[in-house]
Amino acid sequence: MKMEPLQEAAFGKTLAAMVQAKQLTESDARNFALQNEGGAENATEEAALRWLAGEYGLEFTSLDEAEPDPQLLDLFPARVLLREELLPLNTDGPAIRIAVSRLFASPGLDSLRTLTGRDLRPVLAPRDAVLREIKRHLGVGADTIHSLEEEDAFQVVEEDRNGEADLDKAAEDASIIRFVNQLLADAISLRATDVHIEPFDDELVIRYRIDGLLQAVPVPGQIKRFQPAIVSRVKILSSLNIAEKRVPQDGRIKIRVSGGEVDVRVSIIPMVHGEAVVMRLLRQDAGLMGLADLGMAEPDRRRFESVLAQPHGIMLVTGPTGSGKTTTLYSALNEINETVRKIITIEDPVEYQLKGINQIQVSEQAGLTFGRGLRSVLRHDPDVVLIGEIRDRETAQIAVQASLTGHLVFSTLHTNDAPGALTRMVDMGIEPYLVASSLEAVLAQRLVRMLCPECKQIDDSSRAQGLRDRHPALRDAVFYKGSGCRACRNTGFSGRRAVFEMMPMTPPLRRMLLDSASSGEIREVARKEGMTSLLEDGWRLVREGITTPDEVLRVSKNEDGGN
Repeated sequence: MKMEPLQEAAFGKTLAAMVQAKQLTESDARNFALQNEGGAENATEEAALRWLAGEYGLEFTSLDEAEPDPQLLDLFPARVLLREELLPLNTDGPAIRIAVSRLFASPGLDSLRTLTGRDLRPVLAPRDAVLREIKRHLGVGADTIHSLEEEDAFQVVEEDRNGEADLDKAAEDASIIRFVNQLLADAISLRATDVHIEPFDDELVIRYRIDGLLQAVPVPGQIKRFQPAIVSRVKILSSLNIAEKRVPQDGRIKIRVSGGEVDVRVSIIPMVHGEAVVMRLLRQDAGLMGLADLGMAEPDRRRFESVLAQPHGIMLVTGPTGSGKTTTLYSALNEINETVRKIITIEDPVEYQLKGINQIQVSEQAGLTFGRGLRSVLRHDPDVVLIGEIRDRETAQIAVQASLTGHLVFSTLHTNDAPGALTRMVDMGIEPYLVASSLEAVLAQRLVRMLCPECKQIDDSSRAQGLRDRHPALRDAVFYKGSGCRACRNTGFSGRRAVFEMMPMTPPLRRMLLDSASSGEIREVARKEGMTSLLEDGWRLVREGITTPDEVLRVSKNEDGGN
């Protein structure tokens, strides 16, 4: 039913959308708009459904505490529940309570009545809540898996049989294509950075990495049967050899969703019970932050900006994989991206596409390594060079030479803390005097999860008091915790924030490097020179109510002796 502009203006956008979705009739929408004290424009779906339930003598539920009976779910085909957006809840005498968001879309209820012969009692609930609970209890792609089970013509080829052509055909089946698409779309909508597909003896486990931690994804129990076809579909999408199952393979997929592009890096490794898949999701349209948006403490930000003002030298950002190093470096490049500067990056992979910056993608297969690409870059008259990662002596040597010949060089390094970067460069074979003369600063960082603003509450537990007693920096802090809610998927956290350890290269630190001092000795002097440790910066976020002490201790070394 198409709404006229006049009707939409009269009802408000929410009510107009509900009429189009058959959640309300036009007459009910008008009546609600007249009776709603907040006006039609301020109407919410929940308020309208509560009013509708009262008008028709029905029950309303938000589904926040919903625990559907698993035996009831097994009575109904998953594809019907998903298509008609119906969620069986429990029995009430001879009747079955069914959560619905569309009271006037009755064909779905009629189908279920025919299938079971039971009386169904509709319970009104918000549409998003119904869909959320259906997916949580039936699993991602449940309709697809149930459809495949009923298709006698579809047969998955066993791993130990020599039937690659049949498996290729199975992987091109519309249902398998739809399942893999659903999996990727679901991961993107939940802000996942990685998708893990893991085969075990009697099940296929799927997990998403969200805010740095892996979370299990509900999937239908029958999915194990279709494991070979799912893996083969991923191989086809990433242009890998579908017949090769004995050695690891790496590929990539480019997908477009909701108007934005996502670059998917695929890694497939043979395991005991089949091939395991990990897909890393890189959002090409992710909003680029400025230095001010990174959340650095003011003294650290001033030190960072002073490095950006240098005409030459090396700036290193250290930390484990997935700690936000590339985001920090791109924020720095964004600050100095001006017409008068030529900026070139060489990366593997290119995670963000920046306007006005020349970016090179490393290709080991084609022979374009960091070292070879970097030598060519220096002949391209750059002012600023970003090296995705210093992995070996060759890359380190060229980076040092570039800085000594008048270039500002940014790169990443895998070390546990900022002082460790100095000794790591020397261990790579770079002379200490070259490191001391070329390096301007080292920034170590980690990512901590931020408390969910919807369920954040004061933590007055005995453990919180114990932490205050052990750490002087937290003596007067108010601790918070996340109780878990629908918005954060009951984790208590939503989003991440970086903690930093900024170490500018001061004259005392350069002298220590020339004297072959250890990482621990360099750290002691750096602290005296004003460096704030990762732990101390994390306590700053705890005092600001952004995260919890446990999160800070999870990602940083407890300098008071153990976690």
